[in-house]
Amino acid sequence: MGRAGTGTGGEAVAAVVAGPLLLLLLARPPPASAGDSGKSEVGLVSEHFSQAPQRLSFYSWYGSARLFRFRVPPDTVLLRWLLQVSRESGAACTDAEITVHFRSGAPPVINPLGTSFPDDTAVQPSFQVRVPLSAAPLSNASVNVSHPAPGDWFVAAHLPPSSQKIELKGLAPTCAYVFQPELLVTRVVEISIMEPDVPLPQTLLSHPSYLKVFVPDYTRELLLELRDCVSNGSLGCPVRLTVGPVTLPSNFQKVLTCTGAPWPCRLLLPSPPWDRWLQVTAESLVGPLGTVVFSAVAALTACRPRSVTVQPLLQSSQNQSFNASSGLLSPSPDHQDLGRSGRVDRSPFCLTNYPVMREDMDVVSVHFQPLDRVSVRVCPDTPSVMRLRLNTGMDSGGSLTVSLRANKTEMRNETVIVACVNAASPFLGFNTSLNCTTAFFQGYPLSLSAWSRRANLIIPYPETDNWYLSLQLMCPENAEECEQAVVHVETTLYLVPCLNDCGPYGQCLLLRRHSYLYASCSCKAGWRGWSCTDNSTAQTVAQQRAAALLLTLSNLMFLAPIAVSVQRFFLVEASVYAYTMFFSTPGEAVLCILSYDTLQYCDFLGSGAAIWVTILCMARFKTVLKYVLFLLGTLVIAMSLQLDRRGIWNMLGPCLFAFVIMASMWAYRCGHRRQCYPTSWQRWAFYLLPGVSMSSVGIAIYTSMMTSDNYYYTHSIWHVLLAGSAALLLPPPDQPAEPWACSQKFPCHYQICKNDREELYAVT
Repeated sequence: MGRAGTGTGGEAVAAVVAGPLLLLLLARPPPASAGDSGKSEVGLVSEHFSQAPQRLSFYSWYGSARLFRFRVPPDTVLLRWLLQVSRESGAACTDAEITVHFRSGAPPVINPLGTSFPDDTAVQPSFQVRVPLSAAPLSNASVNVSHPAPGDWFVAAHLPPSSQKIELKGLAPTCAYVFQPELLVTRVVEISIMEPDVPLPQTLLSHPSYLKVFVPDYTRELLLELRDCVSNGSLGCPVRLTVGPVTLPSNFQKVLTCTGAPWPCRLLLPSPPWDRWLQVTAESLVGPLGTVVFSAVAALTACRPRSVTVQPLLQSSQNQSFNASSGLLSPSPDHQDLGRSGRVDRSPFCLTNYPVMREDMDVVSVHFQPLDRVSVRVCPDTPSVMRLRLNTGMDSGGSLTVSLRANKTEMRNETVIVACVNAASPFLGFNTSLNCTTAFFQGYPLSLSAWSRRANLIIPYPETDNWYLSLQLMCPENAEECEQAVVHVETTLYLVPCLNDCGPYGQCLLLRRHSYLYASCSCKAGWRGWSCTDNSTAQTVAQQRAAALLLTLSNLMFLAPIAVSVQRFFLVEASVYAYTMFFSTPGEAVLCILSYDTLQYCDFLGSGAAIWVTILCMARFKTVLKYVLFLLGTLVIAMSLQLDRRGIWNMLGPCLFAFVIMASMWAYRCGHRRQCYPTSWQRWAFYLLPGVSMSSVGIAIYTSMMTSDNYYYTHSIWHVLLAGSAALLLPPPDQPAEPWACSQKFPCHYQICKNDREELYAVT
């Protein structure tokens, strides 16, 4: 499938593709004759699609991957993905390997961290290619897909898993890796339509012939046959038929080679995809100078559905007299023929169709239930089929959950209920096989028995299509025991954004790519996985409590600056320290007093405001000016944190500005008094130098030593050092005096009070 592209500097980048999928999906561009070299093939047109580039991130959860969605038009015979990766030039940019995932119909389910999925989850390995980015600042790669499925195709790209080190934005050097995919589409405009049971003459020269046949609903089988084949270059019928589209990561495209095959050459497709056009490509195998003439015939076998009619159900629901076992079943006359030329299977009914109501609950949240709101009646003669409509284009971003529960009193020891969940068409061959495989889809099997009356299935990111749940009663040991048996099965069918809302150790987040919405889990407390159920690196409850206590008790160090502030009448400063002490609690742990986002914002705001007021208090401004600067600085810090909470300079900038103001005031006092300020060497030796040292060590730990593993220890040390430095750096009070002395009284009971410390007057 993958072919190397050439990057800048002459470096070739190969798309790595493993195993048999390479053989299945190897793009075969339409062959051209020797005399047609360089000319475009008649009947083919090319189209080009592109999307804006995105900056890649190191992978930590699904939100780290950058998702792209392309719409592939019908009758496309070749896709060519052009993958372009670029990076900045600089010492911070190192060699990297970008992983690109592809999938048709839904976003790819990826697992770069190798975590476990929840129980009963059906996951197909993602199809991916790797693009190395080393010496050259720009690399290109290309991936070809022949005969792709029309509709949505998704591309997801990311860098390798992220390191555990916590780096502050704007402080550590960064490198921008940018990814942009482009899509080149080759689409056929001259295509022959095959009518059921009508021979379609074809003449193959150097170019292939493109055919298509429409498969209506309730088609049981599709038979493709080549007749009256004549070749002037070899014996037999040297024709290769390619039937069906290519889908990723799985592929069930059928290839029929008629050379040496028994005559006539036939391909039988059980349960083909309903209500869509099926692509058929015929290629000659005799070379560019040979000619092959044949007739292609498509024969459809209709399925006779026995449907639960809607009107009796509605009436019985209103009268509250409907009995699920009464068998209000009738043949559906609307689906008993497939057109004027289709053959109808006059055998007994091939399925029992149960109408399903779709109830949209919320974004990427749907509830499916039988129209009568009761259980499904499962019989041994025909499969019971429910259609789940997930074809809106916005349903592929969640998880489809299927839960079945059989009636305990109706299940015998020798009976088994076999179920299949398939896309595009239901599985109907329970009597011949139990592998749940239709013409172009591998279904998901479920089973119920007397010993296991419950079965569950979880399908993350289901493909955009109609999904079908098929159930049938089987007696493997004695088929006669099932002739009169009937079992009622309760079905619980949901499409949810996240399974179990990511549990107690995760948060379900909705992600958006243009107008497309998809959901993913963001885990905490060391839990990982698709639904935060992988506890391989999780913290125990004792560890979570210890971390919470460590981070919380370390905040008690703020009692020291609070006490010093109150003793020296710095009440505003004491309030800021109390605010910081309250909100600087463990947000990454499960035990939280508020949501993590709120705690994190208040923690950053409190830390920045504490540093701001401490430095300005050391500058010893007049009271009114000091409080004005307190308020303005806190508002600026709050605004900068809202713009970019992780930007180190958004908080460090105001603090450096306050330090410049303090240094200017100290320099002014030194020049005005002609002596060093502060004047006392004890102040420098026992307060200022220890306080500056503690704050410097705390900043070094905060900016360069924190990792995800030691966060609880290093952040606790940061709390202790920050609070201790604030207690040491607060300035001492002025000369001892009664703080508020009233110098004069007026008969109108107003007092003019003098503040001896600040020489300001206030009316009280």
